[in-house]
Parts: sequence; C-alpha cells; structure tokens
Amino acid sequence: MRLSTILVCALVAVVPSAWGQKWEFGGGVGGGFYASNDVTSAGATASAKIQTNLAGSAWVGSNGHGRLGGELRYDYQNGPLQLSQGSNQTTFSGVSHAIHYDFLFHFTDGESRIRPFVSAGAGIKVYRGTGTEVAFQPLSNFALLTKDQDLTGLLSVGAGLKFAIAPHVQLRLDVHDYITPFPKQIIAPASNAKVSGWMQDFVPMGGLAFTY
Repeated sequence: MRLSTILVCALVAVVPSAWGQKWEFGGGVGGGFYASNDVTSAGATASAKIQTNLAGSAWVGSNGHGRLGGELRYDYQNGPLQLSQGSNQTTFSGVSHAIHYDFLFHFTDGESRIRPFVSAGAGIKVYRGTGTEVAFQPLSNFALLTKDQDLTGLLSVGAGLKFAIAPHVQLRLDVHDYITPFPKQIIAPASNAKVSGWMQDFVPMGGLAFTY
C-alpha cells in the first residue's frame, strides 16, 4: 500500500472522533540526529547510522479533553546512510517517511499562554535507500547500503512547549525520540555479521500551529 494511501486512511479515521473539539493544525522544521549502531563481523566492529539531516513535520490534532490531547503526524527526513570504521567510511543517499499518532498531556489548561507537554505514541516508518548501487562497496564485509526500502513499526516519545503568539496562533518547540527496529533491508548486514540495538532518531523542531 502506498504511503499516501495510508495517510489518507488515517486522517479519515481520526476526523470523526475529533469533530466538535478544539482543532490544531501545524507544521515545523528541524534536524534529525541518529544514534549509531554497532555491526560486528569476525571480531571487528563498524558503526552504522543515518547522518544528521533535515527534518520536516505536519500534524493535525485535537485538544478537547482538558489537558489531554492527541495528534496525527507525518514526518519526512532526508539523510544519507553511513557505515564507518576508523577512517574508512561509505555513504548512500536515503530518505524516510513516518506516520504516527501521539497522545499529549499538557501541564497547563487550554487558556494558558504557555503550555508545556509530553507526548507518546506509535506508528510506522519507511526507510528508503535512494543512492546508486556500485559493483564494490567499502566495508561490505560488515554490511551493504542498498537501494531498497524497509517498513518498520515506530515508537514516539517527546516533550515540548506551545506559546500563544496571537489569537489562534502558537509557536511550538518540540523534541522527539523516534525508535524503530534497525532497518536491515537498507543497511543489510553481511552473512556473518550481526547488528545490535534499535535505531534511535532524536529530532528537535520548531514550528507554527493554528487552533480553531
């Protein structure tokens, strides 16, 4: 199923439940900072990650139950895949798309000018390798960076602040930790190699939100 179809279906599912509540629409930009994962082979270790990259997000949410709320988010990131060992390094262009629903708890009421919040939710993330494959790739004894895609589950936790800067307009500052299984289809471990841990993506972001 195409990602755009999944997004439309999710929006259709959320809209009826949010009808009659206080709506929030917004968008933001920031950066994605991935933690590295170790790839081990024959007693040696290499580091696999996605390089620091530009991130963008759009969301629609409802805040109709006191300090509780929720939002459906779409996230896009553009960052090369990277495999390195010491001074040796190889990269491969890549992007990711994510859709998730987060529950929000605000520490102040809806009439407050400043609203700190925490969030947690889940969804899906699609990693895509978009580079050009070559006959030989450095560090291929550890893993191959491939022109493929990997659909994974996603856990989302975060925190932030909403500042009312005008009637129905908010400045919003967020930081999220997006956690997924390691994408072994696009960073494919060699037959005798193992990769440890989960993929963690820390995303600070600023944006504007409009409430109705």
